[in-house]
Amino acid sequence: MSLDPQLVIMAKTPLIGRVKTRLARDVGGVEALRFFRGASTGLIRRVGNDPRWRTLLALAPDRAVHEKGIWPEGIPRIAQGQGDLGHRMGRLFRDLPPGPVVIVGADIPGIGAAQVAAAFAALGRHDAVFGQAEDGGYWLVGLKRRPRVLDIFEGVRWSSEYALADTVKNVRRQSMSVAMLESLPDIDTGADYAKWKRG
Repeated sequence: MSLDPQLVIMAKTPLIGRVKTRLARDVGGVEALRFFRGASTGLIRRVGNDPRWRTLLALAPDRAVHEKGIWPEGIPRIAQGQGDLGHRMGRLFRDLPPGPVVIVGADIPGIGAAQVAAAFAALGRHDAVFGQAEDGGYWLVGLKRRPRVLDIFEGVRWSSEYALADTVKNVRRQSMSVAMLESLPDIDTGADYAKWKRG
C-alpha cells in the first residue's frame, strides 16, 4: 500500500465564464481566462513532474477528465465530483490512497516546488498544513491523514475573509496540530491582478 505524498491540483476547464469569474468582472473575461491559462500551465510545469510526490489533476466539471488537448497527458486526472469546495476537497482527502495529501488551486501563480516541498515537510511534524492567502482564505491545505481522515470543512464560509480561520478552528477542535506556510496573494480582483502584474 502506497504512502507516497500526493499533490492534488484542482482546476476547472478553462472557458470564459467558468474560471476566475470575480476577476473577470474587473478585467474582462478574455483577460481573466488568459491569466488562468498562464497560471495553471505554469504551476503544472513547475510542480507536476517532481519525483518527490505524485501529482494528480482534480478537474471540474467531471467530464473534463476525458477532454483531450487541455491538460498534460502524463499527469493522472480525477473528477472533483459534486458539492461545494469543502465537499469536493473532503472527498479527495477521504478517497485517495494512503499517505499525506496536499491540495492546491491551479490559479495561484506564487506556488512552486519549494512551497509544495515545505508543505510535505510540515506534514512530517504536524497533522495539517495551510498556505494562507492575503485575503483570509488559503492557497494550500494538506493533511497527514493518519490515523483517519476527519471532516475539516464543516461550516466554512467560503470566498470570505473567514475561510482560513473557520477551517483551522475545525482542525484544532479535533486536537490536530497545524503548521502555517508563507502568505501568498490570491488573484481574485482587478486590484489583485494589477498588483501582481507590477511584480
